[in-house]
Amino acid sequence: MSTTAILRSEWIKIRSVRSISGSLIAVFLVTMVVTVLTFATVGQAEADNADAELVFGAFYALNFGQIAAISFGATAISSEYLNGALRMSLAAVPRRIHFYTVKMSLVGGAALAVGLVTAFSTFLLGQLFMGEYAIGLGEPGALRAAFGGGIYLALMALLAAGLTVLLRSAVAVLSLLIPFILIVSFVVGDVAGSAADYLPDRAGQLVLRQHPEGSLGPWAGLAVTAAWAAAALLAGWWALRRRDA
Repeated sequence: MSTTAILRSEWIKIRSVRSISGSLIAVFLVTMVVTVLTFATVGQAEADNADAELVFGAFYALNFGQIAAISFGATAISSEYLNGALRMSLAAVPRRIHFYTVKMSLVGGAALAVGLVTAFSTFLLGQLFMGEYAIGLGEPGALRAAFGGGIYLALMALLAAGLTVLLRSAVAVLSLLIPFILIVSFVVGDVAGSAADYLPDRAGQLVLRQHPEGSLGPWAGLAVTAAWAAAALLAGWWALRRRDA
């Protein structure tokens, strides 16, 4: 089967399986809803704080969008482990590396497209509520943060996708990653200090900061998240190559 045919078939899976398409759409919708609720209520009050970082604050809602991105990465893969779907996929595409590469490329590409739209939209929408504190994409660091935010969401989706192949369960991956990002990462950050900058979420979110502090710069932090995603994808490929479908 050609690469184009595999891409077409995998795209049909994403569109037709509600849990997959729903989680991808949720990346955008959840971020927009949180943006409106946050900026309409406390946006200007927070901006009036002397320590406020307006660029980083503009992307606050991505903290919730990333949960949907992780869910998309996990559910896009876990559907292969239901009702023998993986056996049928590998029967159609016997070369596992070909199947794996195309599938992960599509997951990453879809997450990147939605992530970029989401990052730019949350920035522009939030500023509508900021009045005199509103900033534009010309603000130093803002354009970089918008592009980086979209890339960050795609990397988190790929991290989840790779781990799902390894663990064969979206539930296991979501149970691992979501508490880690929402709770453990902050606890470790308070204890480990600058070493916590190398955690996948904290490193990647440095690209959202106008003036990042610590040992990593904004793009270096995103590269650390990319390394985590690459490690998960390699682990997933090892599992797919070694195990029976």
